[in-house]
Amino acid sequence: MGQKINPLGFRLGTTQNHHSFWFAQPKNFSVGLQEDEKIRNCIKNYVQKNKRISPGFEGIGIARIEIQKRIDLIQVIIHIGFPNLLIEGRTRGIEELQMNVQKEFHSVNRRLNIAITRIEKPYGHPNILAEYMASQLRNRVSFRKAMKRAIELTEQTDTKGIQIQIAGRIDGKEIARVEWIREGRVPLQTIRAKIDHCSYTIRTIHGVLGLKIWIFVNEE
Repeated sequence: MGQKINPLGFRLGTTQNHHSFWFAQPKNFSVGLQEDEKIRNCIKNYVQKNKRISPGFEGIGIARIEIQKRIDLIQVIIHIGFPNLLIEGRTRGIEELQMNVQKEFHSVNRRLNIAITRIEKPYGHPNILAEYMASQLRNRVSFRKAMKRAIELTEQTDTKGIQIQIAGRIDGKEIARVEWIREGRVPLQTIRAKIDHCSYTIRTIHGVLGLKIWIFVNEE
């Protein structure tokens, strides 16, 4: 059997970078890790609650959240596909979010700074694509149709290949199974190939589905 490895961790230092940049002594490392998780969850919950309703897209549209920590500052960069969902019509959107996270965080001697970066081609990022597919499957669209639609959206973003895998009680069938589809090239063993990956949990009325997406961006 092939041994599966996370494509992002496999490529750290070559084509992928860490999503958190900070240093801590071994005994304080776990605290820093929990802080990061708290910040990410707080931002996602805030965006989920306060986003504008969009007819075509139900997710929060965040591709990734980068955290950089210094002695007196925590810099958070949110890479978001549809900033209009959060900012439009609300001038204090980012300030409010910053206050919300600070309140949750209880940090006295460190400032928090949040910046938002817009992504040019949102559907070229697996997290946003997974949210799109999850909304389709929750609305009882056939999984094959959802997969093909996701591939069509990705092809518009000039990626070189995509692989999608869904596992669980697909379409409400009694027996769980795994279905997958691939378009183009997805060279998982080539380290210099930049591959974005995400695994996403979809809660449907029939149970939980696991969704994995690999997108081959380019080769260095």
